[in-house]
Amino acid sequence: QNKLRDLRESFERLLPQLRGAPLVTVSAKTGKGIDRLRIAVEKAYDVWNRRVTTAQLNRWLAGMVEAHPPPAPGGRRIKLRYMTQAKTRPPGFVVMCSNPDKVPESYSRYLVNGLRIDFDMPGTPVRLTMRSQSDKNPYKGKTKAGPSKLRKHLSPRAHEK
Repeated sequence: QNKLRDLRESFERLLPQLRGAPLVTVSAKTGKGIDRLRIAVEKAYDVWNRRVTTAQLNRWLAGMVEAHPPPAPGGRRIKLRYMTQAKTRPPGFVVMCSNPDKVPESYSRYLVNGLRIDFDMPGTPVRLTMRSQSDKNPYKGKTKAGPSKLRKHLSPRAHEK
């Protein structure tokens, strides 16, 4: 039992990205624990393929932001607009936000850990990408058009006087 406890502690210390993953013991001599291993593998496979709807993610994101708002680097607040699941195997999520490069790694970890807890994905590698909506704005960087050339029609004509 002490050896198993030490193994579990070193597992969590050396592989922090797998925190919460089931540690299943199996006997090579007797085959004891094979049934538990099969159950754990099937559960991991189900989580690996799980899809979460955008509506569920947006409700969850609103609660997370309300509980712990993102920091405001340089006095400019980071707005997390919405979240969607981009892929499975492993689950990948995209958060549309302002200033994605300014979101600290600690806040991303806070969201990933919350996803694992609230959507029952222990030990699953979760990918989270922060993306700006302004990347796709076709008008970003363009200047507004100057005064219209139709102004001559607004002033009274010189030849009518």
